[in-house]
Amino acid sequence: MAQTAPPASSAALPAPPSSITTLQAVTVTGVVPGPGLWKVSRGDHVLWILGVVPTLPAGIQWRSNQVAQVIAGSQAVIEPPDVKLKLDTNWFGKLFLLPSVYRAQRNPDGKTLEEVLPPPLYARWLTQKQRYFGDDRGIDRYKPIIAASKLLKQALKRNGLRGSGEIEDTIVALASRHGARLVKPDTTLEIREPRQAVKAFAASGPDGVACLGLVLDTLEHELPVIRQRANAWATGDIDTLRKLPESPYRDACKSAITGAGFARALGIDDLPARIERNWLDAAETALASNAQSFAVLPMDELLDAHGYLAALQARGYGVAAPDAGMDDPATAASAAPPARAASTH
Repeated sequence: MAQTAPPASSAALPAPPSSITTLQAVTVTGVVPGPGLWKVSRGDHVLWILGVVPTLPAGIQWRSNQVAQVIAGSQAVIEPPDVKLKLDTNWFGKLFLLPSVYRAQRNPDGKTLEEVLPPPLYARWLTQKQRYFGDDRGIDRYKPIIAASKLLKQALKRNGLRGSGEIEDTIVALASRHGARLVKPDTTLEIREPRQAVKAFAASGPDGVACLGLVLDTLEHELPVIRQRANAWATGDIDTLRKLPESPYRDACKSAITGAGFARALGIDDLPARIERNWLDAAETALASNAQSFAVLPMDELLDAHGYLAALQARGYGVAAPDAGMDDPATAASAAPPARAASTH
C-alpha cells in the first residue's frame, strides 16, 4: 500500500538535506521532497503541475509539504493521462480471450528469440537474460517487445529502482482528503471485435526488434543515467533532469505499438495525439472553472520544448518552471479559496 503524505498542518515538511543519503554507486534513500511545481496561469486562475519520472529509487519515502498544501487549496486534481481499454464483450467472452491473448504475446510458429533476432542482437539479449533471468527459457518465446518489457522490469528491480505509482496514489489520497475533484483525462480505446483484435495483434503486432535493441542499450550503458535521473527527481534537482534526457527506448517501444499493422487496422495509430488532446482539454477546463487546480504529468512532457506545456503556452497561457523565480505555490495555496467554496461539482 502506498504511503500517504500527512496533511500540510502536520509534520510533512521535506526532509532536511542531512537526512537524504546520496551515494554515487547507489540511489537516494530516506524521506525526500521531490521537485518543485510548474505554474500555468491565465489571469488569477492557476494550474500547478508536478512532473514525475517513470523510475524512482526503491528506498525513498516521498513527502512534499508543497504538494500537500497546494492540493489542500485546489478545487480539482488532474491525474496523469492514461488509456482505458473497453472491450465489447461480457465476462464470459473475456475468459475465452485469455488463451488467445497469451498466444499473441509469443512468437509465431513456436519460434524463439534466437530464431527471430539478428545474431548480434541475440548475443546481447542472451547476456542480459542470463544476468537477470538465469536459465529461464520461457522468456525466449515472447515477442521481442514483450521480452524487452519483462527484461527491463526485472533489471530495474535488481538495481534498486521502481516505478512511480506510489506518487500518484499519494496524490489521489490527498485529493480525497481535501475534497478536490479528481479528473481522469483518460483516452478510451474501444475494441468492438476483441477476437479480431487479438488475431490482428498475433498476425501483425509489434515485433519490437528496435525496442528490444534500445532496452539492451539502456541496460548496457544507461543504468547509471537512469539512477541519476531517479536521484535528481527525489532531491528536486531539475537542472540535472534537464541535462539528462529520458532514454530513447520508450519512444521506440511506443512507436513499435502505434506503428504496427494491427494498430492501423484498429484505428489507434493516432493514440499519442488523442492522449495529448484529452489532457489539454482537461487542463483548459480546470483553468477556466477553478481558481486553483493541480495536475501530474510525465517529467519529459514538462521539459520537452514541444510538449504539453508548449501547447498550453501557444494557446496563450503563462508557463513558469519551478526554478524560474515564480511565486511560492504554498503561499498561493494558503490564499486560495476553500475547496468546497469554489468547487465545480
